[in-house]
Amino acid sequence: MLNLIYKDMSTKGPVTPKGFGDIKPEGAKSRRAFINKVVPILEEAGFQPLETPTVEFAETLLGKYGEEEKLIYQFEDKGGRKLALRYDLTVPLARFVANNLGLLSPTFSRYQIGQVFRGENPQKGRKREFTQFDFDTVGSEDTLVDVKVIITTLKCSRVAGLNTAILQINDREVFDNAGCTPEQISAIDKMDKIGREEVEKTVPNLNEIINSPKPKRLAEIFNILKDKGFVENTDYIYNPCLARGLNYYTSTIFELKLDKTPNGLSIGGGGRYDNLIGVFAGKKIPAVGFSFGLDRIVELTQ
Repeated sequence: MLNLIYKDMSTKGPVTPKGFGDIKPEGAKSRRAFINKVVPILEEAGFQPLETPTVEFAETLLGKYGEEEKLIYQFEDKGGRKLALRYDLTVPLARFVANNLGLLSPTFSRYQIGQVFRGENPQKGRKREFTQFDFDTVGSEDTLVDVKVIITTLKCSRVAGLNTAILQINDREVFDNAGCTPEQISAIDKMDKIGREEVEKTVPNLNEIINSPKPKRLAEIFNILKDKGFVENTDYIYNPCLARGLNYYTSTIFELKLDKTPNGLSIGGGGRYDNLIGVFAGKKIPAVGFSFGLDRIVELTQ
């Protein structure tokens, strides 16, 4: 009888679907510790908390992400309505702002922590369900707003113990000036994975892009960062091949890397998306923001 009881107790229960998983107590504590450290920095900078639903109408999300759209989880409810699990927190923010324009006085800054879902091949550091920690400012094209997001990103990374993390910065203008097609931008975005030689098959003028000077907007941003005591090549660096594959980016783009190594692990990213909210609002409303990959940061800091 005792042997039977022992056998029953050791039997494994149901498993989770591939790419989904439980967060054990130590992981949950680390997530909460990161949140507790960075929220005061965000609120001091004027960012307010916001929550949006996990499920959106599919048409809200479709047409916003380029080739990544194929990773959106879509389904129908009992009434035949086409729904989708949110792919990120940015498009839901755009939908929210378009329905709450009174919050723009003249800008609105928010932060949000939430689960997002992508039907991609799971691998180390990449799951089908993961947590994003976003903060954005909506309503201004001023470079000072870009600087605010950059400085907030760096302050949050340092307080979280990511002392070697460096923010790579570029501007989509680099690709516009080089006459890049969306397919070419997508290839450049994958250069760390597929290598320069492979990218050059699609982007024959890659060398021109790599040697391009900083766009005017970036030069202004870098000057302001320097004046505020941040150090180029230590806190931030110009990377003319940083692409950020999502279609909605329009100008400044950022990616936070764990360190300076060529294939440094990405732990967050973002940029300026001045046209996305206008898709819902019917008028141009500029915005810029950043998103931490909370799960990956926890893996690195446990």
